[in-house]
Amino acid sequence: MVDDQGSVRAVLFDIDGTLVDSNYLHVDAWQRAFDEVGHPVDAWRIHRAIGMDSDKLLDAVLGDDKTNTGDRAKRLHAEYLTASAVRFRTFPGARQLLSAVDSLGVRAVLCTSAPQDELERLLAVLDAGDAVFAVTSAEDVDQAKPDPGIIRAALGKAGVSAGHAVMLGDTVWDVVAAARAGVPCVGVLSGGISRADLVDAGAIAVYEDVADLLRNLEASPLLPR
Repeated sequence: MVDDQGSVRAVLFDIDGTLVDSNYLHVDAWQRAFDEVGHPVDAWRIHRAIGMDSDKLLDAVLGDDKTNTGDRAKRLHAEYLTASAVRFRTFPGARQLLSAVDSLGVRAVLCTSAPQDELERLLAVLDAGDAVFAVTSAEDVDQAKPDPGIIRAALGKAGVSAGHAVMLGDTVWDVVAAARAGVPCVGVLSGGISRADLVDAGAIAVYEDVADLLRNLEASPLLPR
């Protein structure tokens, strides 16, 4: 719960699937990588693991075969994703939501563990300018979500405690990681995860996408109270 009369001082924004339409490009890149290493995986299984730390994703979809093929699959995923990065697009309302949060005096922190080259592409597409207070990356943590490390790193960059922050994400792993760090999480459906799954994981509210959240911002958990 947000403490001190619900005073929100920072919103931690996931990027992939939340602000930028990229989840299914990740799925395609992973599926092509798994095909190439001789371990075909159904797309839906990959999609359910998107947002996880890459090693945990490999555990989930490759099992024991991870030891033999995991490193090569990761390299191929990165190559295929780079090739498809021209198809990244910002979700309608993403920039406006960041600007709206910033205009209210709330710190907008981009909370991601993307590697630096991928992060630079995402930031270029997002083009949010001065509305963003701080950004995390893979350099800030050893493990990605659902480990809470990246959430804690984002809190540190925002200079706020968990009780004064709210997370916005699109996957179960966002919700779980935020909960482990003591931060409530609002979900969006734009990453392809169902409302029921997000709620079951602990999301305190769920919106269709960032445009829907922007339209309903005044009544949302993102506003200072």
